[in-house]
Amino acid sequence: MSLVRRLASQSSVIFAARLFGAGLIFVAQALIARLWGAELLGEFLIVVASVNLISVVMPLGFHTVGTYFSAEYRARGDRRQLTAFLRRAYLHVIVAFALFATIGPLILNLVGLGQGTVARHFVPVAMLILGTAVVYVNSALLIGLKRPFAGFFADTLLRPMIVLAAFLAVMATSVAEDGFAAMLWIIGTGYISVSLMQFVFVLTSIGRVSDTAPAREIESGRWWRFALPWVLISIATDFFFDIDLLLLSHSLSREDLAIFGVCARIFSLASFGVAAVYAVTLPDMFESEARADRADFHRKVGEANMVASLIALALFIILLVLSPFALQLFGPAFTAGAMPLAILCLGLIVRSAFGPASLVLSIHDRPWASLPAIGLGLGCLIAGNWLLVPTFGLMGAACSALVAITIWSFALWLTARWTAGVDVSILQWFRTRRAATAA
Repeated sequence: MSLVRRLASQSSVIFAARLFGAGLIFVAQALIARLWGAELLGEFLIVVASVNLISVVMPLGFHTVGTYFSAEYRARGDRRQLTAFLRRAYLHVIVAFALFATIGPLILNLVGLGQGTVARHFVPVAMLILGTAVVYVNSALLIGLKRPFAGFFADTLLRPMIVLAAFLAVMATSVAEDGFAAMLWIIGTGYISVSLMQFVFVLTSIGRVSDTAPAREIESGRWWRFALPWVLISIATDFFFDIDLLLLSHSLSREDLAIFGVCARIFSLASFGVAAVYAVTLPDMFESEARADRADFHRKVGEANMVASLIALALFIILLVLSPFALQLFGPAFTAGAMPLAILCLGLIVRSAFGPASLVLSIHDRPWASLPAIGLGLGCLIAGNWLLVPTFGLMGAACSALVAITIWSFALWLTARWTAGVDVSILQWFRTRRAATAA
């Protein structure tokens, strides 16, 4: 089976699972909005954004490069290095969680959030943070070990099931706030259980890696060189809209924040369909680079970009047609998000066309080179929100996000061209096809 067909096949299965899981989340969020009100949905989205941003920091970037190093050590048969990397990643999570559990309430008070939703429900939120951080590490390792389904399904299927089940268990509670608190307890407990079950898959997968590589010094310095910049890269890219939601929580009403949050989640679902393509092909891209086969590496980058761009275009068209009907499920007020969602989805096409520049820079041992472009994008987001949101509301927030995504995608593409000498855009596919035709 060709790489294009395999990418389309595996990424389609992963995306279908994500779509089903997202459907469960949307049902849960729609029920929260309908039964408990848009304001409480806004509070729930703030909890989710806070959990994502805190838990993604806890592994100190090791989860972001876990796929890269697990793929490398699997290809080399270096189980010793892989085991050492695994221990270090989980140690970071444990130490960071202990620190958060100890001083987290104090920090929330210092920054003026002592009476916020996260502070009021600190223990169940902390449980959810721990489970989420462990799943991030588990998933990265499993994807690199060529078990993408086991890597993705905990977050794509099981967490949505837990969220919906938790809401259904407490929705009859007479006081909405009490039901909300009970739901967070159920979600936190359930997701820790899922993270432990997935960890068993990691252990069994590690045992299947051969141990034939000659013994050498543990590469902790190399891990840090890759991981540290990816803490910021991951926060700014994978959790862009979590940052945006927290920024907008100071300038939008809770109802408008809930509408934008639903739009952002739909966009994130669509972007997952694109990310799945690169997750499936990353081990193959690394193997080509490790063999110094630049032609094969460029071919795989080009093919991945073509599949990702086609998926992005198809998703944009689908969402443009169906989003008004989907948003109506949350209540009549949510249909105001149809045009902002369409604007956001243009950013998905932009990101796909410019390609996975950050991944390619890391493969070429230049992960730090991504940071200026990402900083530029976040600066544009903050400035755009400040200029546009007070006047244009939801449309201003969507336009601000689109401008930020476009600027940082272009800057990353340009950085990869200058520093690594690789064109990661969709143009690479056309060059490969033209060279193949000429040959």
